Amino acid sequence: MAVKMALNGYLFLQGLCFVLLSIVVGGQALELRLLDGGHRCEGRVEVKHRRRWGTVNHYRWGLQDAAVVCRQLGCGDVFQAPIASYFGPGVGPIWLFNVSCEGTESALHDCSHNPIRDYSRVGLLHSREAGAVCSGFVRLVGGHGPCSGQVEVHSEEDWTPVSDGNFTFLTAQVICAELGCGKAVSVLGHMPFRESDGRVWEEEFGCTGEESELWSCPRVPCPGGTCRHSGAVQVVCSAYTEVRLMNNSTSQCEGQVQMHISGGWRALCASHWTMANAHVVCRQLGCGVATSTPRGTYFVEGSDPIWKARFHCSGAESFLWNCPMTALGAPDCALGNTASVICSGNQTQVLPQCNDSVSEPGGSAASEGSPASCSDSRRLRLADGGGRCAGRVEILHQGSWGTICDDGWDLADAHVVCRQLGCGQAVDASALARFGAGSGPIWLDELNCTGKEPHVWRCPSRGWGRHDCRHKEDAGVVCSEFLALRMVSEDQECAGWLEVFYNGTWGSVCHSPMDDFTLSIVCSQLGCGDRGQLDTSVALREDSRPRWVDFIQCRRTDTSLWECPSDPWTYNSCSPKEEAYVSCAGRRNQSCPSAAPCTDKEKLRLRGGGSQCSGRVEVWHSGSWGTVCDDSWSLAEAQVVCQQLGCGHALEALGSAAFGPGNGSIWLDEVQCRGSEPSLWACAAESWGQNDCKHEEDAGVRCSGERTTLPPATAGTRPRSNPIPGIFSLPGILCLILGALLFLVLVILVTQLLSWRAERRALSRVKGAVHEAVYEEIDYLATTKEDLLRSSGFLSDDSVSQLPYYTEEGAEDSDHKSTPEPPDQRTEAPGEGYDDAEEVPLPEAPPASRMSEGEVPPEEETGMRASQTDSSLNFPREAADPGKGEESPWLDQWEKGDPGYDDVELSVPGTPSVAVP
Repeated sequence: MAVKMALNGYLFLQGLCFVLLSIVVGGQALELRLLDGGHRCEGRVEVKHRRRWGTVNHYRWGLQDAAVVCRQLGCGDVFQAPIASYFGPGVGPIWLFNVSCEGTESALHDCSHNPIRDYSRVGLLHSREAGAVCSGFVRLVGGHGPCSGQVEVHSEEDWTPVSDGNFTFLTAQVICAELGCGKAVSVLGHMPFRESDGRVWEEEFGCTGEESELWSCPRVPCPGGTCRHSGAVQVVCSAYTEVRLMNNSTSQCEGQVQMHISGGWRALCASHWTMANAHVVCRQLGCGVATSTPRGTYFVEGSDPIWKARFHCSGAESFLWNCPMTALGAPDCALGNTASVICSGNQTQVLPQCNDSVSEPGGSAASEGSPASCSDSRRLRLADGGGRCAGRVEILHQGSWGTICDDGWDLADAHVVCRQLGCGQAVDASALARFGAGSGPIWLDELNCTGKEPHVWRCPSRGWGRHDCRHKEDAGVVCSEFLALRMVSEDQECAGWLEVFYNGTWGSVCHSPMDDFTLSIVCSQLGCGDRGQLDTSVALREDSRPRWVDFIQCRRTDTSLWECPSDPWTYNSCSPKEEAYVSCAGRRNQSCPSAAPCTDKEKLRLRGGGSQCSGRVEVWHSGSWGTVCDDSWSLAEAQVVCQQLGCGHALEALGSAAFGPGNGSIWLDEVQCRGSEPSLWACAAESWGQNDCKHEEDAGVRCSGERTTLPPATAGTRPRSNPIPGIFSLPGILCLILGALLFLVLVILVTQLLSWRAERRALSRVKGAVHEAVYEEIDYLATTKEDLLRSSGFLSDDSVSQLPYYTEEGAEDSDHKSTPEPPDQRTEAPGEGYDDAEEVPLPEAPPASRMSEGEVPPEEETGMRASQTDSSLNFPREAADPGKGEESPWLDQWEKGDPGYDDVELSVPGTPSVAVP
């Protein structure tokens, strides 16, 4: 028995020691790193145990586990938790298995996991290892994509802005390199902070430009203990940075156009190279203006392959990387077909404006290599078509955007438009305002192009502004290089077969080698979140269609799928089994900010001004709110905004982010209104999303409306106390004065009304006293009347026994006879000859007689009226003695027992005459 107890004690102590040992080993602080990623904050997860680095098996690995890794490394937020050795297989031991984190732990060793051991010795493979993709220590926010915006660094659990104090261009270069965004092309200080909670990173960075990441740069505390200097700092990175002109001579202002792209110099292809692009290059190099664009003249031996992406400049941009660019499906460029430019070399030289009266004969298209003798200020665009290569044709002429009438509009005219815009060939020439009715002037009508003109305004027409059309006849065009994107599915919004519209036809997109970042670009462009994945388990489609493009590889500097390099457009780019079926993580953005349908008023709002009628102008487009640039912003545009919102008229049109900078997209630029348009959408403007602005140029308005209802504070956010601008402005003071005057007039009117009512009550009391006096006089007159009736000779007994008194009741009963009641059954005894006077309310000015035609026979009405002089009663003799042989209706009425009452007119000395019915 004792031996058994000793054995049990030994086993218990052994188990306890094993548990304690597991806790100590499992809870030790493991060194952690991410390897083989693009930067230190992404890669394969590795931990160090017993002085050896090992990996983590991906069993049960998810975003919560990767979030703990990002937090432990100070790498910001988690983006992805890749598995299956996404960053390549590791070597050595596999230390961790069955990791399960809550997501709130501060380090990976705090998570639940099996005991640390080398699991590669028990059969686990290096092909199943976990990874993590974190946002990093630094990020750029508030710009176009992840490669532009304000600098923020991750501090503990939140992002903190960096001030512009001693921020250098070298620091910006390190940030752009760390983010995989190419090189820095712009650093702007004195920017308003995105958040106003007062938090700012309390250190200054002193990078030398050689560091691989911002975390490694030297840091010093801010002078004076505070870093909130003049504002935030904004950095813009680009894969397209420096530009140069290469030739065999010493001139720097002519030669082959080369650009520094992703770490190397690449010559640009001459396909789609225009004079507008050349002007931008010359301006960027300080070489004046472009005079010609010869092709292939300055071919340089030994250069890298020609870059085939296409730039679409308007000519007004300051840098080539500010121009819209497309790379998707661009064809390969033939050897020697490189873009070249000859600049004027004079930085201050500008070309004279072209004379509108000068026109080229049809068919004499100017060569792109010919010298430019003048500068044409006219511009061309396609509006409301969903892209730069489809929409309503609009021309900027004499400072105003206008349209073209569809009279005689055909494919030859549309070809000129598409070629002028670098959009290939026309596939459709639409009429009858297919893309909506425009506004402003109708500049051209009855065009008759041959299809070879360099500009659409060089085609024969009726002349500028001469037409017999309305905007419902505006012309439109769809070009072959118009691009659109969609997902095709029977029952889902953000999952389906990925299709692109090209050359007038929808076709499939091939999935090789579509990576996570490319999928994120696709989902974001479709408004379906920022993550997606390929689904290869879906059954193949049977219908025949083009499979337009393959081998799409988006970069972090790309903001849309159109900027991503790929193989050239081909009708059969891949097999049917390689068509891409994509499932995105989010929902498709709504076409309205609230439940559809919605009006234009609901797609416009003012923010940052403290009221619904004052603030930064924001518009809803493509599923998100964006701002309006202040270029050309004036009271006319502000007036349209105020009227559209029902906020009265415009008081001020403000620019330079007067109500603070917005975020997200800048949807509209160069808005030009007349002031009478029903909505902002009816005004002329650049195409949606096309601008050369930043959020410090956001437009604002202040309207005369008085609505000051503020939106309710969102739960969990700190309410802000924004002053309401304009209360003490001149219009506000005038409104207060007018309101006070109206209130005073109202008080006076109320006082007069009360006084009038009091007078009415007093007059009513006086009339009541007069009525009481009249009743007393009636008693006296009744007594006098009785004496007169009894006196001999006044009325003979044989002629009448009593004097009847006529009333309305008597009139009703006078049409039929009834048996007289016995005298003893009557309630009143008129035999004594007294009139009964009944007190009735007296009207203010009663007529002498109240009897109607139905009460008195017309032939007797005159004789029945009683007249009075002073206090005596006079009765007509015909009424008193109707004569023998005639039966008096009055007497008949009296005999029937229906006592009536005469209308007695009284005259009291000293009082006005009163008629008593």
